[in-house]
Amino acid sequence: MSRRADGALHHHLLEDDKGPQDACGVFGVYAPEEEVAKLTFYGLYALQHRGQESAGIATSDGERIVIFKDMGLVSQVFTESDLSSLKGEIAIGHCRYSTTGSSTWVNAQPTLRPTKYGTIALGHNGNLTNTAELFDLVRKLEPENPKLGRGATTDTEIMTALIGLQDHETIEENIVAVLPLLQGAFSLVIMDETTLYAARDLNGVRPLVLGKLEKGWAVASETAALDIVGATFVREVEPGEFIAIDGEGVRSQMWGTPNPKGCIFEYVYLARPDTTIAGQSIHAVRGAIGRRLAMESPVNADLVIPVPESGTPAAIGYAKESGIPFGLGLVKNSYVGRTFIQPSQTIRQLGIRLKLNPLREIIEGKRIVVVDDSIVRGNTQRAIVKMLREAGALEIHVRISSPPVQWPCFYGIDFATRAELIGAEMTVEEIRQSIGADSLGFVSEEGLIEATKIAEDKLCTACFSGKYPIAIPADLSEGKTRLEIIEE
Repeated sequence: MSRRADGALHHHLLEDDKGPQDACGVFGVYAPEEEVAKLTFYGLYALQHRGQESAGIATSDGERIVIFKDMGLVSQVFTESDLSSLKGEIAIGHCRYSTTGSSTWVNAQPTLRPTKYGTIALGHNGNLTNTAELFDLVRKLEPENPKLGRGATTDTEIMTALIGLQDHETIEENIVAVLPLLQGAFSLVIMDETTLYAARDLNGVRPLVLGKLEKGWAVASETAALDIVGATFVREVEPGEFIAIDGEGVRSQMWGTPNPKGCIFEYVYLARPDTTIAGQSIHAVRGAIGRRLAMESPVNADLVIPVPESGTPAAIGYAKESGIPFGLGLVKNSYVGRTFIQPSQTIRQLGIRLKLNPLREIIEGKRIVVVDDSIVRGNTQRAIVKMLREAGALEIHVRISSPPVQWPCFYGIDFATRAELIGAEMTVEEIRQSIGADSLGFVSEEGLIEATKIAEDKLCTACFSGKYPIAIPADLSEGKTRLEIIEE
């Protein structure tokens, strides 16, 4: 019997130096006469970069909701027969990276809950900041059930429970009643037996877009997911907006006063380069960041190379602005996840080469500018610098297309803790010495904001500035396992 996927696959260059991880990707579709499960599967495929731990799809045929979810990548979770069994005209899907609740099957999404009106399924991208408070509210409303459904420990499960426990006339009214109780970041797709719903927090931290299919509608975390299913981009779901889609079409209402604070790290790293957010092409923005980086941190060199794939657009921009030729000096193996078989000591010493290898004939004898998206602990950059020196580089100049990450995120990105963030503990010169580069430069916060073409007061820059636009828990140590801690 083949071993099931365990949700442990990833694309980190080094196991102990994970880059910033997004919370999740969500997708929803209302499309009578279409194979909605397969549309959702392909939508999630386009959003796989947003979460690699688990995936799930729920569908409704108008009378009942069926759900299938498991640990692993989208391609590992679903077979052709699985998708064929998920029949209906409405579907929502989710791919997860855990930011509240451990990476376990019970925490995979969408969540499912019966109500007196029928059943609801819910998928969530983001992270709530008043999770403990909402959990207490669920306990008061449902004292006979001290734990959440099936022992799940996510803010998503809490939202689902709260919606199910309201006492309004319809599920739609229940959802609208719960939304003002939620603090933090959330882009939601929700469904009952007959209707698809979508909602976004007042700050619009995480992206959510609406698209038109030939015979229906779709909502997704990114425009790239609309493209893959053949949906035409209509508009973004607005911060503070609630949408309902059924046989009558699209209904919209504002459930609160919007105060846009879009996540700036979507532009740096999280979103796919072929996505558009707030009218800006992510690929174009990253190229502009690279050009700004070249202006702010120039250097005499022979070649600009990216750390693939996340550093590529910025490296192209740096090369264009500086006039230094662009080249591919590092080759990435895209098919390597976490190794279950422990490497021998000899292979372990090679470290990063399992996933990244230099092109010696390109690098040898040259002064190299290597462009990456961010530095977390610095281990990855240290290994890359060492590898490039061994390949014969004369000089290595590291350029980073974001400012130093100094603060953790509480809105749906899993950064290292502040104590682990090298940018919070060291000066730029100290980081340079630590990673062994000949020079090191970061783009400035001002330069990054300018490259996005978004007004500063419309962006969340907390991971760089420490200015959190949404109140965060007093106990910053709770972390993603806060509900596990509460229940012990």
